[in-house]
This record gives sequence, structure tokens and C-alpha cells, in this order.
Amino acid sequence: MPRYKLTVEYNGAPYCGWQRQKNGISVQETVERALHAFCGEAVTLFGAGRTDAGVHATGQVAHVDITRDWKSDTVRDALNAYLREEGSVAILHAEKVPDTFDARFSARKRHYLYRILNRRPPPSILKGHVWWVWRPLDVEAMDRAAKRLLGTHDFNTFRSVNCQAKNPVRTLERLDVVPGPGGEVHIHASAQSFLHNQIRSFAGSLKLVGEGRWSEADLVSALESRDRKRCGPVAPPDGLYLTQVDYA
Repeated sequence: MPRYKLTVEYNGAPYCGWQRQKNGISVQETVERALHAFCGEAVTLFGAGRTDAGVHATGQVAHVDITRDWKSDTVRDALNAYLREEGSVAILHAEKVPDTFDARFSARKRHYLYRILNRRPPPSILKGHVWWVWRPLDVEAMDRAAKRLLGTHDFNTFRSVNCQAKNPVRTLERLDVVPGPGGEVHIHASAQSFLHNQIRSFAGSLKLVGEGRWSEADLVSALESRDRKRCGPVAPPDGLYLTQVDYA
């Protein structure tokens, strides 16, 4: 049975998240419906990451097994024909992969982008796709503080109380805060895996640094406390994007 690797782009605003749930329509379910319409099979799609409600993706990766051996371009184009009416999901690439490939467990690194719109006027076109912060942010101070979080740490401070991970220790390989276009501030984060709400927790705490309300020492103290109550405000899902997943 052929296995296909799909690279998926989506606007997360209309969905309850990536994973199929009872309280709304998910991205996973939306693509599975398109797969059923295309090949007539009730299949299960497996994703590299379970993005929350409102979180977007420009490079989510998933895999699916289909009985018939289709050309990769046919799979991509047929799914997009069914998804076009949906309007918020697109299949960027499809390729056949060995049956040992697993979108989640074969992943070696995940890359995320968090977008902050830092200007006095609120967003209009970008509403739902950025976090609007009107107070001026010191991007260089945010970046210096971000570097203090790199490496292997117990990140219990920066995860959701509902996080199901048994171990809060993670190795953060990249956390850069840089100016973006049009008054945006971009936070780039890379690691093999992240805790639930970890990047949004980073973004909220780094915002306090950028506003001058926290120092680098405050951020490090919060990290070392391993106390969820010491975290800054959790940033909204609007500005978070899963941009790329790396495989060996």
C-alpha cells in the first residue's frame, strides 16, 4: 500500500486545530474528507505536529496510506481540487515515501515563526494572522534575552498546564528575534520537539522584555523557577506558524 508524504499549508483561523476533535472541524478532518472524495477510502492522516486552534502552517507535514498507486502530482492536484472550495487548506507537495516514514516520529527538527505586528494602528488585512502589540518593542533586547533560553533546560515554566508531555526537558536549538517587514517583529524557534504552548509562552515573556517590563535576569529567573505561574502572558495563536519540518 503506497504511503504519501504531504506538505500542507493552512490558515488555522477557521479550525479547532490540526487534530480531529469533537468540538469543531479540524485541518486533519478537512484533508481526510478530501482524501475520501478523491480515492473513496476512509483513511487516517498523521501529522508532524498538533497545532492549536487558530495556529497556521506554511509547512506542516503529514503522511497517509492509500490503496491505489497514484502519481504524486495527481494526489496533490486532486486533493487541491476538493480543498479549493474549503479555501483555507492547500497541499503544496505530495511524494511517495517508504512505509517506514512517519510524519511525526521521523521528524528531526521543527521550525516555527511567531509574528508580532508592532505599530500603533491595529491590523486590518493581517487581523487573525499576527499578534498586535502597539507599545514599541526593543527587538535587540528581546533577542539578547531569547539567547538565554537556548540549550537543554527544564521548560516547565513555559508550557501549558494542560501539556501532556511526561518530561518538560527540551533542547532549544534556535530562538531569534528579528525585525520583520511592515513593522513586524519575528520570533524564529527551532527544536526537535516543543512543549504545548511553549513558543507562545516564549513570545509573551519576550514581549515583556521588549517593553522594558522584564530584564534578561527576570526571564532567566522565570526559566530557573520551573514554575508555570512565573511565565509571562501566553501570546495568542494568531501569530504562530509551523513553517518547516526536517527529516534525515
